[in-house]
Amino acid sequence: MDDIDAIAVLQDPVRRRLYEYVVTQGREVGRNEAAEAAGVARTLAAHHLDRLAEAGLLETGSRRLTGRSGPGAGRPAKVYTRARTERAVSLPARDYRTAAELLAEAAEEAGLDAGLCAAARRRGEALRGSAAPCGGLEEVMEMLAARGYEPCLEGGEDAEDVRAEADGAAPGAAARVVRMRNCPFHAVAERFPPLVCGMNLALLEGLLGQDGPVRARMDPRPGECCVVVETSKNNGD
Repeated sequence: MDDIDAIAVLQDPVRRRLYEYVVTQGREVGRNEAAEAAGVARTLAAHHLDRLAEAGLLETGSRRLTGRSGPGAGRPAKVYTRARTERAVSLPARDYRTAAELLAEAAEEAGLDAGLCAAARRRGEALRGSAAPCGGLEEVMEMLAARGYEPCLEGGEDAEDVRAEADGAAPGAAARVVRMRNCPFHAVAERFPPLVCGMNLALLEGLLGQDGPVRARMDPRPGECCVVVETSKNNGD
């Protein structure tokens, strides 16, 4: 299935809700969970999830959702995760990825890392405009989500902790960390990781501001953006 046909599969509103739920979890999702999240019957959810897998938008696997093993643990259930394949449609056809890879290759060979990071930081500042530096993780997550990073707050009580920080309180003793499940520069970063990850960090430093209570830093994990954003345990003090 080509890209335009695969993306067209998301036109169905139920199917799109199911897809969006699965990809935002950052883990395997079973049919019952997806059906409950989308507010549809399990059989309907199963049909749409399998259609998304056939289109190459989701990948499937199987595991026991009970967490038990051995006799009596039940049969493995079908689970779904976001597909690793990238889909894009441009009308008329464009090839910005090749241009980006050529520019990255030239910059790396010429040792232009510092200049690229400086330009990225300026671009981030320009995107932020006259707004003050981000004042807390709630604002950070909104800004990152708008730019496609798919941010998630690490820890169990995300919403409560973020609201507490937005009110100026320190919800916990440890630093709160926002991780990003998607890197908008993933394809180029795979080929030129030091160059592109450094550029990404500088861009976010400019976008979020370096004088507020949050800071961006490198902390790469497989399958995630190489940058995380955190506050200090005293909310930046």
